[in-house]
Amino acid sequence: MEAPFTRFIDLDGAWPADILGAGNYLDRHAWGPRVRYCAPAREIEAFWAETSASVAPFTLYGSGDYHHLSALWLRQLSEPFTLVSFDNHPDWDTRPPAWCCGTWLNQAFKQRQLEAVVVWGCANFELNPPHRWFGNQKAVASGRLILMPWRDRFGRSAQRRYPGIVAGTWRAEFTRLLGQMRDRTVYVTIDMDCLRPGDAVTDWEQGLFTVEDVAWALNELRRETRVIGGDLCGAHSPASYARWTQRKNATMDHPKKPPVDRQTALRTNLRAFHRIWPALTGRSGNA
Repeated sequence: MEAPFTRFIDLDGAWPADILGAGNYLDRHAWGPRVRYCAPAREIEAFWAETSASVAPFTLYGSGDYHHLSALWLRQLSEPFTLVSFDNHPDWDTRPPAWCCGTWLNQAFKQRQLEAVVVWGCANFELNPPHRWFGNQKAVASGRLILMPWRDRFGRSAQRRYPGIVAGTWRAEFTRLLGQMRDRTVYVTIDMDCLRPGDAVTDWEQGLFTVEDVAWALNELRRETRVIGGDLCGAHSPASYARWTQRKNATMDHPKKPPVDRQTALRTNLRAFHRIWPALTGRSGNA
């Protein structure tokens, strides 16, 4: 039997169960509250032990609260690769918990095959002081982590440290950097909070990319590099936690957002999905 090319790992009901077809669906609702936002390493490894045999090159999953699971999806890669991330947050914080949606790049860096990470579209406060003091500056200094944030969302000191992008010229900057990556092996991770409000409904602060921006970038990546896998998360889902410490930390960290109409959120996110997913996977339809 041929191994699946795509897999929907359903942790929180953020997407319809049949979105990738019945054969590509994996029910992990029982794990959702246990690994949402953050989890002890023992929980992460237990989840991975139960799930690793079912992963596929391209993974769809739920809220951006689960983005740290991307560090697990990367474990299926056995050759050197570059990670390209589209995210409103750098996810580079070096403070505990180690397995958290805001710290997961540090887990990814433990994989020897990972050569470099490029994060496009950060528009949140983490690059301003004092927040950046807790980021993985060692990875930035070594060139292993390249941040390409929206310049107009940050103060002058952040603009001096990170080259950044602006709306009128970011595609040219993307093309320039892509020229340095030509023919590299690439894995792509996308958090839908990189999209502007109106193009997606998420559980976090949102960035400035349009759906068409991200689809264009993905098609350019496929044209210039060898994309061997990727994942998409970030759709809204109601939060549920297994531990009080997890709930407390998540509540403190999340932005205060107005109530979400789930049907409206789903319609909005499905429009984004149907544009982004084919560009990510290189295949049309649900495959």
